[in-house]
Amino acid sequence: MIAAHEMGLTDRITTVRTIVGGTTPHAELMKINPLGKIPTLEIGDGTVIYDSPVVIEYLDTLHTGTKLIPSAWPERLTALRRHALGQGMLDCALPLLAEGFRPPEGQSDPHKDLWRAKLHACIDALEHDAEALGASGFTIGHLSIGVALCYLDFRFANLAWRDGHSKLAAWHSTFNARPSVVANPPVDDR
Repeated sequence: MIAAHEMGLTDRITTVRTIVGGTTPHAELMKINPLGKIPTLEIGDGTVIYDSPVVIEYLDTLHTGTKLIPSAWPERLTALRRHALGQGMLDCALPLLAEGFRPPEGQSDPHKDLWRAKLHACIDALEHDAEALGASGFTIGHLSIGVALCYLDFRFANLAWRDGHSKLAAWHSTFNARPSVVANPPVDDR
């Protein structure tokens, strides 16, 4: 929805509030998206598109403004690399969160340590890239990184990722102030 807002397409999209959980399949959603994941976009001809980069790439064809997925190199490569980093952060954060819901005796400390170490490595890398993030145009990479950091704030306040990462924290403040982000606050579905 942040991407749709950035592209000026929100008035062309009907949203359906859909809660997907880690233990309960969403049978209705799985009829159109067998993965049962969001985002899922059903377009007018009945075609169903899922996974954020695929949905964003499709939406990018519907407007004439600046594209979130640039077509020219090296901007495209940078945007896709940053997107992969943001998605990878979520790929570490989600199992870390899920592990915390298990009984303490069933939790894997080595796995939790691995996921935390990867998240810290990503945050360290982003601190070094923060000035370049701020100096470049908004892309799918900025979106993914910004959302991943929002998720860390939302679910892992004790991670304290801002400590020692002032450049990244400043960049993230500008991300959070974007109208597209303000219009789409996180929702707690616990």
